[in-house]
Amino acid sequence: MKYREHFDREVAVEERWIPMRDGTRLHARIWRPADGEPVPALLEYLPYRKGDWTAPRDAQRHPYYAGHGYASVRVDLRGSGNSEGVMLDEYTETELSDGVEVIEWLADQPWCTGKVGMFGISWGGFNSLQIAALRPEPLKAVVTVCSTDDRYDNDVHYTGGAVLGIDMAAWAGTMLAFTARPPDPAVVGDDWSKMWRERLESVAPFLHTWLAHQERDGYWRHGSICEDYSAVQAAVLAVGGWADPYRDTVFRLAEHLSAPVRGIVGPWSHQYPDRGLPPGPAIGFLQETLRWWDHWLKGADTGVLDEPLLRSWMQEPAAPSTFYTERPGRWVGDDAWPSPSVRPTRYGFDAELTGSQVVVSSPEHTGIDAGRFFPFGNRSDLPPDQREEDGRSACFDSAPLAERVEILGRPCVSLRMSCDVERANITVRLCDVAPDGSSTLVTRGVLNLLTRNGRERAEPWPPGEVEAVTVDLSAIAYAFPPGHRIRVAVSTAYFPWVWPHGERATVELDLAASALVLPVRSAPERAIAFAEPEHAPPLEVRTGSAPQRPERVVRRDVAGREWVLEVDPNYGGSRTFPDGLTYTESATETYRIREDDPLSATATSQWTIRLQRDDWLAEVNATTELRATGEEYIVDSRLDTSSGGEEVVSRSWRQRIPRTSA
Repeated sequence: MKYREHFDREVAVEERWIPMRDGTRLHARIWRPADGEPVPALLEYLPYRKGDWTAPRDAQRHPYYAGHGYASVRVDLRGSGNSEGVMLDEYTETELSDGVEVIEWLADQPWCTGKVGMFGISWGGFNSLQIAALRPEPLKAVVTVCSTDDRYDNDVHYTGGAVLGIDMAAWAGTMLAFTARPPDPAVVGDDWSKMWRERLESVAPFLHTWLAHQERDGYWRHGSICEDYSAVQAAVLAVGGWADPYRDTVFRLAEHLSAPVRGIVGPWSHQYPDRGLPPGPAIGFLQETLRWWDHWLKGADTGVLDEPLLRSWMQEPAAPSTFYTERPGRWVGDDAWPSPSVRPTRYGFDAELTGSQVVVSSPEHTGIDAGRFFPFGNRSDLPPDQREEDGRSACFDSAPLAERVEILGRPCVSLRMSCDVERANITVRLCDVAPDGSSTLVTRGVLNLLTRNGRERAEPWPPGEVEAVTVDLSAIAYAFPPGHRIRVAVSTAYFPWVWPHGERATVELDLAASALVLPVRSAPERAIAFAEPEHAPPLEVRTGSAPQRPERVVRRDVAGREWVLEVDPNYGGSRTFPDGLTYTESATETYRIREDDPLSATATSQWTIRLQRDDWLAEVNATTELRATGEEYIVDSRLDTSSGGEEVVSRSWRQRIPRTSA
């Protein structure tokens, strides 16, 4: 990593309150050239607290942009960090309208040229697209990283119409803890306690709302720009990673946006691609985004529109591992999407693929080796060898390949099948099987059979009847080498990724009418390269010692037939910042299921957060548990907060939510 100690423009930093029309003030940190000459503004707009949680990351990029002639602005959402008000859910109309007001405020400042760009990863990437769809006049360009255009079927709540058991509950528990954090007295003054109590008295678990909308209804259509791609008129640079669950968005944006668009998909996890976190290689992302900003906000000829529409890291095969420092491969470019260089190639289950099973009834702990939904670059994030998962599934293998097969895009599997119950989930994994028998997960997809004819409604399966369904797998770039086998693994369970229905399912496949379709790519090579990563100098943060515990542990009670997955998401432990604030967090996730009982599934999230400076100490403890009967979900949550060891607010909730399609 190269650190830029000096820039063309000297950088000044200031803290500002940005007033909203209803009188609420949002808190901002602004890095901009010290000479005061008008420059374009760049906005990153998040709930994750610029004063602590994102401060190290912010220090890498905001001063860098400012040193290159931009006002780079980091704003805490209403009700988060040091901003006033309360936050009741994600991507609300209030959040988006506040964002529009912030953009208009920035454009009106004497140090701004009137042109604004917006960028972010995950939440910040989401709301960048959503605010762009509202068309604030000053917003000319967006850089969206690891984000989605579809809040229902490509976010942390549902996949293929099924509940994301691994992240629906865990992320809701995280947000319960995060929304309960206090503002910083050193910034907001003596009002911090009043502001905190207002937040605590307004907070409610987001999980209640998310589970109350099990179909794709108006709640999910709000903020999903896939409902109307033409609403986005700002230029969009969309970036994703093969280890990130949101990567399909890059392909959809490249295909459907009428606004200027370019896409980049690398080997990365749920991180900015310049940070050097596994899997690499990292790229000079800040330099690449400067080309984007300079073109759209300064009118410079940087050649960004001469680049291929889509630049993708074609992954070479690698032995299965939960961690890759770097993923071998090369950059490939496509000038259109769908690409004329990619052709669908069919592999029939009764011809090119062969398997010994036509009946599928997986044990309920199938999926225990699925890996983390949001890989963050930790050593246990990625799926291990899939041989045990394959053994719990029906597998269909090709013969050893005679020649290399490169794929780019979304594979799909068509299944003609019967099912013995009205409600069931189907999970399909695509694996690369090496000559030694090791099985590397390439990509996967899920289908809740109730939503096979559309995510807007629940349509029970007629038990015993035969129908055809299609399971779309997540997009991938991957090269299967000669001598390896292509494997399709089909299972009726995939916990904790997918929450099980209330009864076990048995599926029978018609092999003659079932097939895998791969997006096989063949194109001339072209030179594609990125600069090496560089950042502004790092923030001086002291990291405290974290509890020495494994990140992921699987335990099995053989007699009780119960499987337990214990997860430490390892977001960062304890950090002490230059202003003297010590931020400490500890989180655990626990998933339980009996291999013969789908109703035994539970997911528990536990968080402890401490903030301390001198004699100020605030603590947040939050617990969320999700379980279900055949008829309803049951959510138990508890929140305990204290200041200086004295209780501030303690609350508990129990919510019962009818199961409709999930």
